[in-house]
Amino acid sequence: MTTTVSAASPRPVDVLRADRRRTAMTNIAVVAGLLAAFSIWAIWSGGLSLYLQRVLDGTRNGVLYGMVALALVIVFKATKVINFAQGAMAMFGTFVAATLITSWNLPVALAVLIAMALSAAAGAGIERAVIRPFDPDNHLGIVIVTLSLYMAINATAALVWGNDPRGFPSLFPAGGDNYLALGDIRLYYTTLGSWATIALVVVALHLMLARTRMGLAFRAVANSVENARLIGVDVGRTVQQSWAIAAAVGTLAGCLLAPMTNLDPVFMDKVLVYSFAAATLGGLDSISGSVLGGVIVGLTIALLTGYLPGLGGEFGIALAFFVIIAVLQFRPAGLLGRKSQERV
Repeated sequence: MTTTVSAASPRPVDVLRADRRRTAMTNIAVVAGLLAAFSIWAIWSGGLSLYLQRVLDGTRNGVLYGMVALALVIVFKATKVINFAQGAMAMFGTFVAATLITSWNLPVALAVLIAMALSAAAGAGIERAVIRPFDPDNHLGIVIVTLSLYMAINATAALVWGNDPRGFPSLFPAGGDNYLALGDIRLYYTTLGSWATIALVVVALHLMLARTRMGLAFRAVANSVENARLIGVDVGRTVQQSWAIAAAVGTLAGCLLAPMTNLDPVFMDKVLVYSFAAATLGGLDSISGSVLGGVIVGLTIALLTGYLPGLGGEFGIALAFFVIIAVLQFRPAGLLGRKSQERV
């Protein structure tokens, strides 16, 4: 007896993708509903102009958190390991850019590009020297190494540049009249420039991971190291490439963040916590999810601390940890991430 399958019958993979899209849309709808309810109250209590300005400020911060989260996701997609040294590497690359600007008198954009290239080389070197000797399946050992790297890089930066805060010039026109006036709302060129830069990076990385052999190798290694080796993937080189790309992206994020804060050896520490929350919320294996998670985290912190001042300035850190714990408990895959499947 033979069984025929109608050509119109959906394939299992299509059903899985449709289910994943429905789940993602449901998650986004729930978050959007909560934000809308809070927004109605905020507009009623403080007015529309104040609300929109805080939304812009929160979004500006959120996309920057998302960019650091993006660097975390790149390494995670290739290794299934969180790089706890990502913030320190971004900080070091930002100091390199600052040195090129102040000591070599290079234009800001050129200094940032050179710092990104140097950071990529350093990331590749770090992976080759201290990460590759470990078994890729030894996730605990690699995580401990990244924590050690975090402390070593911070200490090295303090030794080289000191602990005194310093300024960092913006990549885009900043201050004064460098903004678009939308009624009572000011949309600064630095915000627009950051949004455009991050959008370009996200699109480029998405295309690289979805359309190139390198992206296919990333997915193969993340799915199974042994199977990747069997089909001829160079696991070491793939992981090294992920560290190089993440280091460059992290440095760019640090250079976008530094003009908003004081540049010192620990200026990325708090940002990294927010970025962990963003990556967890968006999905640790989702490029676009990391940015979406960053925007949600940035907006939530800006709105809650803006309209509920009694929460205090450190509420953002507590909220970030709450998000991490809640997502890992109830939705480990995040808003846009893929549920892991065990094959027997």
